[in-house]
Amino acid sequence: MNGSFTIPKFRLPGFIAEIGQKLPQWPHALALVAGLNAALKMKLLPESELALLEDKLFRVRILDTGGEASYTYRNGLFRPIFSPQREPDLAFAANLSAYLQLLTRQEDPDTLFFNRELEITGDTELGLIVKNMLDAVEWPSFAEKLPLFRH
Repeated sequence: MNGSFTIPKFRLPGFIAEIGQKLPQWPHALALVAGLNAALKMKLLPESELALLEDKLFRVRILDTGGEASYTYRNGLFRPIFSPQREPDLAFAANLSAYLQLLTRQEDPDTLFFNRELEITGDTELGLIVKNMLDAVEWPSFAEKLPLFRH
């Protein structure tokens, strides 16, 4: 992005996570998978790396909202997993502000990880593959395709 908007580090009040954990989690998985599949359609993700994600189970937790989404990549699409039957191959956990900072490239995953604002657990090699995929995304072209980022 153009850097005109900075996302501050914040943590939502604890009651939000308490409520969020009691709500159905399937909408989070559907929204995340829809975004990932849109990125696929826009050819933002490096196709050469996608095969390495095949049948891997991923989990994303937003700690201060109580939200959680599990998904996999299979047969060319990201797919929600509503009731995972095993531990994820790779899991991410952070507050909403950290994810927003990642999305806008205000912060990189390494900085958030080493500042203990992003927890990454599971297969280290898979984590590096995903990190490198995110680093390879051309965010300026992504921003131009979204009305929110147009000027």
